[in-house]
Amino acid sequence: MTAPADRGDRRSSWVPQAAGSGYDADNLPYGVVSFGGDSPRVAARIGDFVVDLAPIAALEMLPQTELLAEPSLAELFAAGPPVWASVRRWLVGLVSDPAERSVVEPYLFPLSEVTPHLPFAVADYVDFYCSLDHASNVGKIFRPDAEPLLPNWRHLPVGYHGRAGTVVASGAEIRRPCGQRKQPEADAPTFGPSRRLDMEAELGFVVGVSTPLGSPVSPGAFAEHVFGVTLLNDWSARDIQAWEYVPLGPFLGKSFATSISPWITPLVAMESARTPLPRQAPEPLPYLRVEEPAGYDIEVTVRCNNTVVSHPPYAAMYWSPAQMLAHLTSNGASLRTGDLFASGTISGAERDQRGSFLELSWGGRDEVQLADGSSRTFLEDGDEVTLSATCPGALGGRIALGDVTGRILPA
Repeated sequence: MTAPADRGDRRSSWVPQAAGSGYDADNLPYGVVSFGGDSPRVAARIGDFVVDLAPIAALEMLPQTELLAEPSLAELFAAGPPVWASVRRWLVGLVSDPAERSVVEPYLFPLSEVTPHLPFAVADYVDFYCSLDHASNVGKIFRPDAEPLLPNWRHLPVGYHGRAGTVVASGAEIRRPCGQRKQPEADAPTFGPSRRLDMEAELGFVVGVSTPLGSPVSPGAFAEHVFGVTLLNDWSARDIQAWEYVPLGPFLGKSFATSISPWITPLVAMESARTPLPRQAPEPLPYLRVEEPAGYDIEVTVRCNNTVVSHPPYAAMYWSPAQMLAHLTSNGASLRTGDLFASGTISGAERDQRGSFLELSWGGRDEVQLADGSSRTFLEDGDEVTLSATCPGALGGRIALGDVTGRILPA
């Protein structure tokens, strides 16, 4: 799972207030933004500013100028690791070398003055179920008298195909979904708004380089195909999900909306966050074996209406992203540029590390207290959920993943 080397000179940025922030020169996530009335195009975030990359690339006659003028990151994703590394070296130089300041400043805009967009069109979307603590909690909630984990869980990364067309960028409002729900004491289901609307704190991985049908990807080739990482909120209607998911799994209870950050952090920026996985027992089959460190030390924070309700630790995840990708393609399924696969809910062993209200409220039994004096078991109309995250960066501090926010609208 070796990533291309980051050949930046490890200097902090000259951009005002960027040095030592979560968006210093060792981060530099990419997004797609509009500058005033201009058409959307590729940009990079540095501190609380964005750099309009295409005009600078044109001035310097960079071969990748056309990729940076696109209204999507897809062309950059598809260009592959050598181009990713080349563009990143150039970008690190622009924001860390004071001699470049006069070149960059005319194309440096405050974050508050640009409009972010969904950074790429999602090709396929797969959601996994890779947290041992989350899977165990869910098993205890729904099957209190049985073994929490089903027999296959420790042998493969369990997942399902989601709906690519309902992946939205942070800031999009989320309409409470309607569907069939059945009360335990009722003889038949009813149709109406979900009464147990939930969120899930997850990490999403974005595929850059495609593969032909019939060509599995080994865990060691992970960084040859995956461009970067985004925070992801897998909104979930638990009552709809509970009624429909047997025997084929999640469907309408999940497919109404999934939110991602507008900023995609390159995988190479997260090299300093690499950490060993928890012990996997039994040992995975050969096609799923990884070289350590295969996990990532990422600390997630979940806020509901500005109250911190959870701190899920990604380092606790049982299955690694390289194993997810290997299993996803093990039957020969092809990859497409813009494929998105998610980790499943990130949860840790402690109560304040649970990454969903399903777990925080223990299936609706316990109330979650908010700072305004109110409490929740599941989400109410008007609630706003924000996910944020940080991890170790190459400059010795912590880099930030772009926030993901969504507000619930009535059905």
